[in-house]
Amino acid sequence: MSGAGNREAVFATRQSLGVMKSKLKGAETGHSLLKRKSEALTKRFREITHRIDEAKRKMGRVMSIAAFSLAEVTYATGGGSNLNYQVQETVKTARFRVRTKQENVSGVLLPAFESYIAEGTSDFGLTGLGRGGQQVQQCREVYGRAVETLVELASLQTAFVILDDVIKVVNRRVNAIEHVIIPRTENTIKYINSELDELDREEFYRLKKVKGKKHRDAEEAEKELRAKMAEVGITATDKTNDGGEGVPDILEEKEDEDLIF
Repeated sequence: MSGAGNREAVFATRQSLGVMKSKLKGAETGHSLLKRKSEALTKRFREITHRIDEAKRKMGRVMSIAAFSLAEVTYATGGGSNLNYQVQETVKTARFRVRTKQENVSGVLLPAFESYIAEGTSDFGLTGLGRGGQQVQQCREVYGRAVETLVELASLQTAFVILDDVIKVVNRRVNAIEHVIIPRTENTIKYINSELDELDREEFYRLKKVKGKKHRDAEEAEKELRAKMAEVGITATDKTNDGGEGVPDILEEKEDEDLIF
């Protein structure tokens, strides 16, 4: 049997053949769709990887500027202890806030974080009024850009991790369909076709034998019929030659026998 070690356990029938062909078509269609999905996800994954690299470089530059700006503020305010106390006392609500949304990439929902500044918050209005106000405002702006970069980097990193897991799962499914399901189904179809061909050959041979036997039986019956006809013809001729004895005359007058009902 062809493919006996790598095929499904099915009966070799026409119905099983149709089921296997439908399964093979579905597997090929699913493989094509999953392959396209994997390519789309991989393309997006590479874009996110490139953006993460840029965001990390940008983060390094921004944090470097922010650290230098904080050092300027500390020097301008005379140590920064009074500034810290003032910030803690005046700030009640966060100015920078984060909202989330979802992005659909080939059926995969990726979370995206977006930072924004809440309106109506002016807790830093009088900060640095005594001394170092310009440095405080500059440090505030620099750290604001740093927070925005952090939010962007967090969004990219989250999408990176999710896409990495999804791509691995999709690639495993693609490989399973390509190297296991499709070959096994094809071997099953080959096995069913070979078995059906063998059954057709056996049926043809059986019909041929039956036809030959019928032909021989017909010839023998015809020979027997000819032999009987020949024997009957010879007997009738012999009786006619002997004077016609034994051949009844339907026109001869004779008394009919009585019939009792």
